[in-house]
Amino acid sequence: MIPNTKRFVIAGVFVAGAFGLASCADVLYPPVKWESKALPEAQGKVEIKDGKPQHVRYKEGPFSGVRPDFSQFRTQAYDDHRPEPAIRKVAMPKDLKGNAAEGRKIYMNRGLGPCTGCHLIRGDDVWPAGNIGPDHQKLGDAGYSDDELYQMIYDIRAVYPESIMPPWGSAGILTPQQIVHVVEFLKTQKGDLPPEKDPQRDPNTRAKPVGFGDPLDPTNNPALLAAESAEKDWARKGPKGKACADCHQGGVEKAMKGVATRYPRYVGEYRRIMAMEDFLQSHSPATTGIDMPSQSDINLNMSMLVKLQSNGMPLNLDLTSLESRAALKRGEATFNKRSGQRNHACADCHLEEPGKGGNKFLGGRLLATLESGMMNHFPLWRTNFTKVWDPRKRFQWCMTPLGMNYLAADSVEYAELEFYLSSFGQGKPLTAPGIRH
Repeated sequence: MIPNTKRFVIAGVFVAGAFGLASCADVLYPPVKWESKALPEAQGKVEIKDGKPQHVRYKEGPFSGVRPDFSQFRTQAYDDHRPEPAIRKVAMPKDLKGNAAEGRKIYMNRGLGPCTGCHLIRGDDVWPAGNIGPDHQKLGDAGYSDDELYQMIYDIRAVYPESIMPPWGSAGILTPQQIVHVVEFLKTQKGDLPPEKDPQRDPNTRAKPVGFGDPLDPTNNPALLAAESAEKDWARKGPKGKACADCHQGGVEKAMKGVATRYPRYVGEYRRIMAMEDFLQSHSPATTGIDMPSQSDINLNMSMLVKLQSNGMPLNLDLTSLESRAALKRGEATFNKRSGQRNHACADCHLEEPGKGGNKFLGGRLLATLESGMMNHFPLWRTNFTKVWDPRKRFQWCMTPLGMNYLAADSVEYAELEFYLSSFGQGKPLTAPGIRH
């Protein structure tokens, strides 16, 4: 009798012959179900509070002010197979009257969008505007009818199926009355433009950020001090009577040199892709007895301490094994999966191609591009929050304003998404911890 595992491999080889090795990889190595060990607020669970479901999030800014439950919208979870919201063709209600002043308020409302995150309109008070979408300063001259403008705001996919603009009406973000007000406002954006007083107001002429200085200067990057604080945990014996230093001899500088260049990687013991933070979370309690849950200070600091020993060395990921190729395919699928109330995908903001947001401004933020090797600097110091963030908290924050419940920080989905993004940094030097706004 052939063991089940061998049967599976033989079946996979047959499939490979028929459909190619990538398909084989999909069949052989599906992601395993993972029980989160992250901090409670990092697990993305939903709890009932005051009789209402709420998404449990970090208490710190910028998460603390956003707690509604978005369970009705699909997430990036592998077992969430719900389709994109259906495209809706509509006509503008004839019994609703628009008011341009109200429409401008809605257009500028940060709680509803704002539309200025992607578009520029007239007015010295418009800051910060983005340029992901078309410039609206002369939209009123384009000759669109009220019905056409209403449809494009309500659900633009009925007109431009590939547009990345949210279906504001279909998703229930804007009411029909609010959309009618915005239609009336957009019609006022016409005629000659007044002279521009500030080139920084216009995202098309705004200077791009130049960075925050040397990230490896401890007087400039507070994350370096946090990383160095992990040296005591490196030498500390845990409940099992061992310390990291007992097994990784020669000091952290020698023992960990070059190790971080191979992460994220497939770890056979856990049958999944793991970033450094994932591995520490499982490896530390198993060997020393010291807990290092994902998103805890001890986990982040130890991760940075290990990565420091590989700074300047090129990323050297395994991108060729069967497990890696399967994970890359799944990570790419997650990157392109539209989710949440706004029906956005990572690709909408981080691809530099026509109609996408990469290397453009989302409000005042310049969006990184997939090709830039955007993972080589994590974890990093966030100047606006004065905190160290790893890639997972960055993913979770991206999901929050898009109207989506985020996944657990140590989920397989995020690990494979990080692996896919990291693959574009292959061969580029590590510089961690970085600094970003």
